[in-house]
Amino acid sequence: MGQRIEVTATVVDDVVMLDTDRSITGQDGTEYPTAEEAGADDRFPGRLAARVFEADEATAYVFVSSNSVVVRRRGGWTDAETAAVSKVVSDFFLFYPL
Repeated sequence: MGQRIEVTATVVDDVVMLDTDRSITGQDGTEYPTAEEAGADDRFPGRLAARVFEADEATAYVFVSSNSVVVRRRGGWTDAETAAVSKVVSDFFLFYPL
């Protein structure tokens, strides 16, 4: 159930910017410097940020605003790490992810 989100990733140094084909949250951005802060927020941006922190233990910061997700990672990004975080965002609205 649900629809997969189309994601375009752009890596700049230790940051990946994920642009999506739909809004995840409103225009007000929400930042999460730790997994604990993300886990304490039961709204959509908090749930998404918590999944990003779970998927990659080197994640240092997540910012969610409208149709963008910005993730800072300690140690930079490889193609595999970028793909893994992109998949978390892409599958966010799926009830039964594949």
